[in-house]
Amino acid sequence: MAHRDTSKAAPHDPALRDGAKMMAQALAQWRSQGPRPDLWVFAYASLVWRPDFEAAEQRPARVQGYHRCLEMWSRVNRGTYERPGLVFALMRGGSCAGLALRVPHEQVEALMPVLWAREMPNPVYDPRWLKCHTPQGPVSALAFTLSHHSPSHTGTLSDERYREIFAQSCGRYGTTLDYARQTFEGLLRHGIHDHALERLLRLADADAPHILNP
Repeated sequence: MAHRDTSKAAPHDPALRDGAKMMAQALAQWRSQGPRPDLWVFAYASLVWRPDFEAAEQRPARVQGYHRCLEMWSRVNRGTYERPGLVFALMRGGSCAGLALRVPHEQVEALMPVLWAREMPNPVYDPRWLKCHTPQGPVSALAFTLSHHSPSHTGTLSDERYREIFAQSCGRYGTTLDYARQTFEGLLRHGIHDHALERLLRLADADAPHILNP
């Protein structure tokens, strides 16, 4: 799951949806899963290498019908309004390997506002319950997805545009390049090799003398 940007939404942005109501709806859906259910969260980006909470269990997981992509604008955390950066999104199509993180039921009520503040300060994401296939069997996990129609979606970027962003975009949490590398390395530590991300990072490596230090 990507670390959300806290930049102010434009007036037409669907991020102006009521985030508190969306969290309340997610909690209601979680409670409806049965008596005292644990919460599963699908991690596909920064939640893999910096979850900000201790999971009681983590499992390798794959979601069908969605894929990880570096196609979400970041104008505060990994870039600026003048030089926007990028963060990862989970978008329709293909499949995505990540981690299913389990939160014990007695911790969910306290954790959800913290998780929401991290992922949904501007509620651009569409929270969904996705079926995660794990070695121990399927689980229904909360995942933060992005619509292709969202103003935060970059659309298809050229290799040259990625090179430019890797070389120039830096926000309050560091560069887009550092974020992409940390995600790639974090996934590798769990045996997940993202070949599409590796190809993008090679674009930066080719221009290494011109890249900002993370």
